[in-house]
Amino acid sequence: MPKMKTKSSAKKRFRVRPGGTVKRGQAFKRHILTKKTTKNKRHLRGTLSVHETNMGHIAQMLPLAGL
Repeated sequence: MPKMKTKSSAKKRFRVRPGGTVKRGQAFKRHILTKKTTKNKRHLRGTLSVHETNMGHIAQMLPLAGL
C-alpha cells in the first residue's frame, strides 16, 4: 500500500483551523494592482474560510488533515 501524500500546492495555500474549518487567502490581489480601485484592494485584504461545497476537494488534497 503506497503512502498517502499531501498535495504540495494545497499545503502552501490552506491552513486547517482547530474547529475544522479551512482558511484560505483572497484571490486577485497579487499583481496588476494599478487598475484596481483602492476600495477593491481594501476588500481583498484578510483571509476567508473555504466554502462547504469545496471541502470535499480540500479533504482529498489534504488527506492527513482529518477533514
